[in-house]
Amino acid sequence: MSISSEMTDQQRIQKVRTVVTQAGEELRERHPILKHQDFIGASILVFALSGMLGCAALYAYGVLPAWACIPLIAIFASLTHELEHDLIHYMYFKKNKVAHHIMMSLVWLARPNTISPWTRRRMHLHHHKFSGTEHDLEERGIGNGMPWGLRRILITSDQLMTVYLRPIQMLKMLKLFVSKQPENERRRTVISQILGFIPLGLMYYGLWYCFVIFHVVDHMAVWFGSAVEWSSNTLAAMKVVNFLAVVWVIPNFIRSFSLQFISSNMHYYGDIDPRDVIKQTQVLTPWWLLPFQIFCCNFGSTHAIHHFVVKEPFYIRQMT
Repeated sequence: MSISSEMTDQQRIQKVRTVVTQAGEELRERHPILKHQDFIGASILVFALSGMLGCAALYAYGVLPAWACIPLIAIFASLTHELEHDLIHYMYFKKNKVAHHIMMSLVWLARPNTISPWTRRRMHLHHHKFSGTEHDLEERGIGNGMPWGLRRILITSDQLMTVYLRPIQMLKMLKLFVSKQPENERRRTVISQILGFIPLGLMYYGLWYCFVIFHVVDHMAVWFGSAVEWSSNTLAAMKVVNFLAVVWVIPNFIRSFSLQFISSNMHYYGDIDPRDVIKQTQVLTPWWLLPFQIFCCNFGSTHAIHHFVVKEPFYIRQMT
């Protein structure tokens, strides 16, 4: 595909859309199974959840060590993020609401440290309308537009940190976001944002903070030459917490940090015309980003395509 420097941005956008759309159509003609989008989406979900549960079972029986279990589950979980993103755009089971909402529930269960996919749908569709502007709550919430430093790293690594470390700024962001919603939807929008992490987010962060605090306190006590006398009930509870940390919590910490690091850097912020798709994103392909790309389904290399051709599912973007 060649794009002339004499083209306007709108001509370039149309050129990219035409070529990408044609490539997708040709791919479906060569491989007719790709036309069965609902079946493929459901199959990928079954594969991802089976992989996560299989790794958890192997770890529980001592066959798979934690150092192997954690990254493997993170990779399987990254598939469910891409499915959620496609579901937000109604790419699977648009005419079958029961199947659609079952898929939405399962991809959320696989990634409990994310906001509810139903809440995220409103944020993400808004992101497409106002990408790179101060109204883009989805990207600004994960650090996009912030100067690099410890504060941004903490916000990128933990979604609750975005509220802890900048509560006033987040209230202003939410106000801007809500102001762009239809007037009759504004109250519902605020409620959904407040309740978006209930119940899975509360469970995830409760387990995560318990795991971190327990082990930090335990190891610090040893370093200072003493040991904490934990009760038998605490130790029994921590066995469960430790198991869930390995098979559910830590994999999603790695997955979400990788995704949010890539996403907050590939989406531009500030001085952007929302209608100019070329200026909204960049393609990230340097070799040193590979460790992050592995845990977010090559997001940096392929997501820019989505801003041009919204209705192509993630596996088509990977193939084209």
